[in-house]
Amino acid sequence: MFVGSVSDNFDERIEQKIFHAEIVVDNDKVAAETKAYKKIPQILSFTDENSADNMKQEIESNYRRIKTDIVSIIENEMDRISNDPDLQHLVQEE
Repeated sequence: MFVGSVSDNFDERIEQKIFHAEIVVDNDKVAAETKAYKKIPQILSFTDENSADNMKQEIESNYRRIKTDIVSIIENEMDRISNDPDLQHLVQEE
């Protein structure tokens, strides 16, 4: 069961603003569908050869690499813009 209320715009009136409804579930159909599920393949494992979980370290490493990549991209673009006569006006001198 669920209930809800919606609002409308001045130029887009909604007649039915409050509703009460029931979701009907076909349990047999859901069970049949669930049986047909295929296991999601493991693409990446965060465990090392000693079965230690390295997920936190891997995420932190990826985060640091992405931050470094972004700084590099920004520096390269700033250099490119600074050296382009048509774009130099976009760079503010400190």
